[in-house]
Amino acid sequence: MSIKSSTAIAFSLTFFLLIANSLALQTPCNKDPYKQLNLILNPNGTVTRPNKPPESPAALDPTLLVLSKDLSINQSKGTWARVYLPREALNRSSKLPFLVFFHGGGFIFLSAASTIFHDFCFNMANDVVAVVASIEYRLAPEHRLPAAYEDAVEALHWIKTNQEADENDWLRNYVDYSNVFLVGSSAGGNIAYNAGLRVASGGDELAPKIKGLVLIQPFFGGNRRTGSERRLANEPHLALCNNDALWKLSLPDDVNRDHEFCNPTVGSGPARLEMIGRLGWWVLVTGCGGDPLVDRQVQLVRLMQRKGVRVVGHFTPGDYHGIQDSEPLKAKELYGVIKTFMHGTRYHEDTVMHATLLNVKLQNAYVAHYLEEKDKLSLEDVRTDKLSM
Repeated sequence: MSIKSSTAIAFSLTFFLLIANSLALQTPCNKDPYKQLNLILNPNGTVTRPNKPPESPAALDPTLLVLSKDLSINQSKGTWARVYLPREALNRSSKLPFLVFFHGGGFIFLSAASTIFHDFCFNMANDVVAVVASIEYRLAPEHRLPAAYEDAVEALHWIKTNQEADENDWLRNYVDYSNVFLVGSSAGGNIAYNAGLRVASGGDELAPKIKGLVLIQPFFGGNRRTGSERRLANEPHLALCNNDALWKLSLPDDVNRDHEFCNPTVGSGPARLEMIGRLGWWVLVTGCGGDPLVDRQVQLVRLMQRKGVRVVGHFTPGDYHGIQDSEPLKAKELYGVIKTFMHGTRYHEDTVMHATLLNVKLQNAYVAHYLEEKDKLSLEDVRTDKLSM
């Protein structure tokens, strides 16, 4: 091959890479995302949600495995908590772990009363054997971020200051306040993460004392596309153009996706993670290979490891974003992972934590095509025996 031909090929390859990089920053959106999301944009910046998903009421029926009731947090904001109490707690002498849960829905949709989250929390309380408080927070775009984070932190203050109130007898009588976790799925995982950062940077003065975070397929983004976002751009459960629309409606005005609310690798987030490490919190991050956001979730695990956070990554092949909300068997598997993780955090020795996690066979094998970008984790990085202590 001549030098001239080699030069032409090199130039063509460079040009192709530049075009590919430019395309990677764009959104392959062939349809109106708001139509796909079933949203109507209003001139005043609000949205109309024509179809309200089914909801379920709280229930004190003593024949149920889990009792539930609603408690007001801030009437002016319309925030409240649905508390779930496993019936077996009524006959126990020891108190139970406390899970403060934030639901998903892209910051735009759904409620703590939505049937999919009511059922999820009901079954989580029963399987994990924990008291669960599912928090109703304000939705965007009517209340853009950080409103949901503020509501989450306010809920923690409410828990702290209202432990002795008559209506909160379940919290007073059955909650172990030394064993509290913030839990969230999808956008709720983002809320749990950012609320945790706010509490940690405040010196963790809040009681109850937070033991850690459980981030279930947490919802993060950024301007530059990751490999999994490009590969799964049209994944029906979370198409990339719909994902971008959710961020456009929920982030503060005049910011892009490289804002710390969306991208945990920018802004003050990485520095504040060091405080979580110093506080000794444990973090569980779960994800799956069929989720367009999986690369960002693995990047978060890597960032936490670098910042000295005790973090466990649990990644499974296949599946899709939000699978635990629609497939009961997958949800049950997740409850087992959460329960084993929480049990492991009771011990400080790395060998005990490692052995406990291996008993549930946490799957951390990261498929080869996830490693296509230089900033991806190696297989060694996500093994459970590589915990930062």
